[in-house]
Amino acid sequence: MQSVLLNGKTITPSKVVCIGRNYVEHITELNNEVPTEPVIFVKPNSAIAADIKTHAVDAIHYEAEISFIVENNQFIGVGIGLDLTKREVQSVLKSKSLPWERSKAFDASAVFSEFVSFEHQVDSLSLILSINDQVIQQANYELMIYKPSQIVQAINEFMSFETNDILMTGTPKGVGKVNQGDKFTGQIFDQGKLLLTQTWTVL
Repeated sequence: MQSVLLNGKTITPSKVVCIGRNYVEHITELNNEVPTEPVIFVKPNSAIAADIKTHAVDAIHYEAEISFIVENNQFIGVGIGLDLTKREVQSVLKSKSLPWERSKAFDASAVFSEFVSFEHQVDSLSLILSINDQVIQQANYELMIYKPSQIVQAINEFMSFETNDILMTGTPKGVGKVNQGDKFTGQIFDQGKLLLTQTWTVL
């Protein structure tokens, strides 16, 4: 089973619950419709990874997201998540109204930083992703269509969070292709104060 770190302690999520189309400008850049309810999909434990990797056949796209560790439907830690996507595969699946697993739930498709506790409320958190020292994505509570508490409520209507499961809250505009050798730097801020930073070099 794959694991992540929470305040330096190893934990093993049973799954990663993801939200799609939660930022208006990201919806626009992919020419999707604005959803009337949260778009929810799941990545298995086997998708969790510490490294960003390219694929020998399929182009991989990054989607940076504010991500949470969940316990009793409460957020006990925050981290940087990268929802890696086989975009061309996803487009074919969408065109055929088929599920997204082949494009979203493959091994090493959910890359995470360490998770840490945070002092204030969820609405004080923000994320910046830089690639090769250029700011590419910025995410925060205000830009989310569905807020984290609404997302948890929607998920609980049909599925339970196990202790230490991960919630990914959606990606803002600025998604793109992963290239070998790229340097990714993610930062989480709490009320504007740097809380966490993580750097990856794409393998």
